[in-house]
Amino acid sequence: MSIQVKVHDGELSQHEINSYLDELKKQHPDRQIHSVEFRVDGTYVDVKYRYESVPFHRIRRITGYLVGDVEKFNDAKRSELNDRVKHSLSR
Repeated sequence: MSIQVKVHDGELSQHEINSYLDELKKQHPDRQIHSVEFRVDGTYVDVKYRYESVPFHRIRRITGYLVGDVEKFNDAKRSELNDRVKHSLSR
């Protein structure tokens, strides 16, 4: 996976860019970097970065169980799910 890198208002060597990327990888070793933008202002460098989105599964509390989906429910649990009353707020 390639990382999108942009440098604005100045120049950075590839060694400097790699150093910043290594530091970002150390901060969050379990995340993948999507893009990095550097803004150079004299001796100061502002860094903006984005990590790849982390997929998640929706978990709901249904009939006393925490579940992501109801595919593995048996017939009795499915019936219980169909019979439950859904409440809503009226305005």
